[in-house]
Amino acid sequence: MERSDKDGNETMSFPKPVLGFAAFSGTGKTTLLVKLLPLMKLQGLRVAMIKHAHHDFDIDKPGKDSFELRKAGADQVLIASDKRYALMTEYADQAEPELADLIKRLDLDSIDLVMVEGFRHLPFAKIELHRPSTGNKLIFPEDKSVVAIASDEDLETGDLPLLNLNAPEEIAGFINRWLDNQRAKNVKQCA
Repeated sequence: MERSDKDGNETMSFPKPVLGFAAFSGTGKTTLLVKLLPLMKLQGLRVAMIKHAHHDFDIDKPGKDSFELRKAGADQVLIASDKRYALMTEYADQAEPELADLIKRLDLDSIDLVMVEGFRHLPFAKIELHRPSTGNKLIFPEDKSVVAIASDEDLETGDLPLLNLNAPEEIAGFINRWLDNQRAKNVKQCA
């Protein structure tokens, strides 16, 4: 699932367009995504989200049947209703999840784009979010898979587009143009 970009850098390849949002903790990734997702929906895009958690998490609550069944030993619990379903899987061995494996678990036929929060160390297209006030260094000088920078201040970004971190509509517009370019590349590769 690796390929080279126009500069010869190795990048990951996926069956659907995948765009990450990379930043240090506290920069506002989730806050931005919560504003972006409704804009993407208004434009008719079907978006899947993958969020990487760095610690133990649980989406279930003690006392609920699904929680009790999982804690009793079920390796997988699928809970479903007429509105949604959720699959919880316990890993036998503790290991970092592989992004490619997580993407394969999505219903790729029903989505246009996968947006990813986290996995910033992997070589796939991503928008870097940067707030100079946090004192963190920029990611893009070392990460050649960054396709744009979104910041709340002016920055020197070289050839990369600089987006206003506080203007989700501007970022949504960039994502749509990026997605159109990805679709055009796929058409050329299939021809």
